[in-house]
Amino acid sequence: MEADAAKLLGAGIACLGMGLAAIGVGNIFGNFLSGALRNPSAAKEQFTNALIGAALAEGLGIFALVIAFLLVL
Repeated sequence: MEADAAKLLGAGIACLGMGLAAIGVGNIFGNFLSGALRNPSAAKEQFTNALIGAALAEGLGIFALVIAFLLVL
């Protein structure tokens, strides 16, 4: 019984990574938009970098979700 509680607690803590990944993606695109408004001519070149950064952040969020599922099983 205590092992089940520990597994669920660990899965809940792993799920924090998904929320933090969402915050990271928001920061990435918020800073991109701020920079694009300051220098519109450089926005086109930097959009690819913003997408790569968002993909990496989301990848970490998905990894946290997989770890949470593995802990629950």
